[in-house]
Amino acid sequence: MTTTDTSYAVAAYDLVKTYPKNVTALDGLSVTVDAGQIFGLLGPNGAGKTTAVKILTTLARPDSGTAVVAGHDVARHPRRVRTAIGAVAQRSSADPVATGRDNLALQGRLYGMGGTALRRRIDELLERFALVDAADRRVRTYSGGMQRRLEVALGLVHRPAVLFLDEPTTGLDPEARAAMWDEITQLAGDEGLTIVLTTHYLEEADRLADRLAIIDAGRVMATGTPAELKGELYGDAVHIDLRTALDEAAATAARTALAAVPGVREVALDGSRLSARADDGAAVVPGALAALEGAGVAVAAVTAARPSLDDVYLRYAGRRFADADADLVTAGGES
Repeated sequence: MTTTDTSYAVAAYDLVKTYPKNVTALDGLSVTVDAGQIFGLLGPNGAGKTTAVKILTTLARPDSGTAVVAGHDVARHPRRVRTAIGAVAQRSSADPVATGRDNLALQGRLYGMGGTALRRRIDELLERFALVDAADRRVRTYSGGMQRRLEVALGLVHRPAVLFLDEPTTGLDPEARAAMWDEITQLAGDEGLTIVLTTHYLEEADRLADRLAIIDAGRVMATGTPAELKGELYGDAVHIDLRTALDEAAATAARTALAAVPGVREVALDGSRLSARADDGAAVVPGALAALEGAGVAVAAVTAARPSLDDVYLRYAGRRFADADADLVTAGGES
């Protein structure tokens, strides 16, 4: 593909971005997004998701690689890209001492809107996001969920073709998060928007994304629909929590014992948790427990379930999602 290709709403090819002290945020990242799709960038904090969005929304330039958004090259025609997109960042961009209505009016004027058309658009958005009663209150009096709804409304004032949502539900309580999920789904369906969202919530990606890219250390590890990615892991996931972490010799013995159980395959040890695949997870549990007991490995708990995105991440990245999240936060990586 070339940078003039317009067959995708969003296309990024081989993006590389490094920060001082040789911190690599993106390491050859490539993604393509069809028009009208909700596309998820799923990865732990520090995986490079926010850096990718900054490049796609013209807020940063890659060291190398190319990207096209809404038919425009982000490096050559940044103004055209900005006109065609809406962007909702992790941190609020609304003026807290202005009212919700005034914030929407200012956003519209920044895009050359005014008069009756802008007033109608503001009223439409206030109604859509259940902010009519709070429209003339200062934003600093809004709840967290109300502020996030206002942020999305601000990104939609000028009717963009592509909407970027960077961690749209971080910090929200479960009820507000569920409400935001419903709103995002409706936006894609009702207005035909292309939505690119970043998230480190596995459930959010599974629930919202038509397609997603799993990102780790600035690289795309896998792409597909949530169902396709989970379907690659045929059978059930068996997870066995051990009472203690194992030394190298005990770990080898545990993996060997579990792998010898009929019907068990793809054995992996991550910290104090053994994971494996099985055609019938429940059926292999008794044999797995007996094998580990015979190897002198103490088990704390065992579960068998259909594959999850966490299992997909483990397969491609070699570690649990939560562990990667903790590691990258500790390292201070870019999200």
